[in-house]
Amino acid sequence: MKRPKFSGTGVALITPFKSDKSIDFQSLGKIINHVLEGDAHYVVTLGTTGETPTLSKSEKEEIVRFTVQTVAQRVPIVVGIGGNHTEEVVKAIQNFDLQGIDGILSVAPYYNKPNQEGIYQHYKAIGEASPLPVIAYNVPGRTGVNMTAETTLRIAADCPNIVGIKEASGNLIQIMHILKNRPEGFLVISGDDSLTFPMMALGADGAISVAAQVVPIVFAGMVSGMIDPYPFTKECCQEHYELFDLMEALFADGSPAGVKAALSIRGFCENELRLPLVPVNKKVFETIRKHVKAVVKIETKILSVIGPKEFDE
Repeated sequence: MKRPKFSGTGVALITPFKSDKSIDFQSLGKIINHVLEGDAHYVVTLGTTGETPTLSKSEKEEIVRFTVQTVAQRVPIVVGIGGNHTEEVVKAIQNFDLQGIDGILSVAPYYNKPNQEGIYQHYKAIGEASPLPVIAYNVPGRTGVNMTAETTLRIAADCPNIVGIKEASGNLIQIMHILKNRPEGFLVISGDDSLTFPMMALGADGAISVAAQVVPIVFAGMVSGMIDPYPFTKECCQEHYELFDLMEALFADGSPAGVKAALSIRGFCENELRLPLVPVNKKVFETIRKHVKAVVKIETKILSVIGPKEFDE
């Protein structure tokens, strides 16, 4: 059975910066190749983890062009285009150079706190305007409003171009209502690293992950093991707990500050963010260091068995 395009492990890419706060494209290229060699199924650029609110329009365009060039059609690419002004989001999608892009991740409208009908109408307009499939994104901890299961299911039923939802409500009851009643083919994707295993055990289709950027082999291995038709629940549960302390530490003092700390520890980029975000505090940094070291040992052991991934030229 063919795996749906946006199932499995998607990686929410950071935007690495140099000490002068300019974009570090060399590090971004290293990170992209790192996650693809670690068996990520697709990448997501210009999401929350990419510090998108601090990027200019020209920087966003440059990041997307670089990502398309670096990925070189090895995996699908999803680009984040969202906001709380529906008409402007629609215009942004229509005017964005989507060459080489496979899908759009669009966050639920934030700050102005629309009701459920407003959220529905927002996604209906986006779905009708987008030339590419759209993944909705429910993250009430950031937007200030929860998209209920009823609204998600209504969108899934009425908007064929909205092909799935990245669910980061943390509410497993709500998520189970979506999983139980979703139409065939509608994807439910974990937006919370720590809940990826239990969500997939309940029937979810994968994750758009922050932690997978740090240790892709271990995270993607857990996710792949849970995908039908042969889920290896016991082994994947063990991998979940091997990742658990690291996943918690990555969000202990803000995201993407945690993942940037971890990637700097691994030597992939500098530990630089743009204000108003700042690096994690020293205590959290040392906690992240400890857990990165532990999971990298597991990754190294796996690599010693399976060897590095090679791509066809």
